[in-house]
Amino acid sequence: MAQEFVNSKIQPGKVVVFIKPTCPYCKKTQELLGQLPFKPGVLEFVDITATSDTNEIQDYLQQLTGARTVPRVFLGKDCIGGCNDLEKMQRNGELLKRLREIGALQ
Repeated sequence: MAQEFVNSKIQPGKVVVFIKPTCPYCKKTQELLGQLPFKPGVLEFVDITATSDTNEIQDYLQQLTGARTVPRVFLGKDCIGGCNDLEKMQRNGELLKRLREIGALQ
């Protein structure tokens, strides 16, 4: 169930962030990404606490990405890590470059 759920969300050309609404790093990630000019429907925040499979989802994210923590940020099929990784990519210009490459921006 968890594997199917996660895999159904991760798609080429989409930016998907697995979050918990109470997590301060998740909120920071949402704020950062919320400032960018995404095409409609391209950016999705997935609240993993809205399911009964939260632990299973985090276990699968660990298998998939090497980390169980949220947020887990996917640019297309690639996990770039969490909030700190996203901030670093934004600072060095890599984030906008990658988002353009996958066609996520307006």
